[in-house]
Amino acid sequence: MASTTSQTLLRLRDVLQRVPVSRATWWAGVKSGKFPASVKLGPRTTCWRSADIDKLIANLASDSK
Repeated sequence: MASTTSQTLLRLRDVLQRVPVSRATWWAGVKSGKFPASVKLGPRTTCWRSADIDKLIANLASDSK
């Protein structure tokens, strides 16, 4: 069976546990393009791809070196 980790969707609370910024900072980063774009599943449901968040964390870690 193929791994579905890269296709996992994360809600905002899950993203903010992995990327320690405030909600306001996160949304400003999404708007400016610094953080990955969201995936709308419905009018009140917004998610992010786990693979996009993993890539963001890797990029932020490499930028801090």
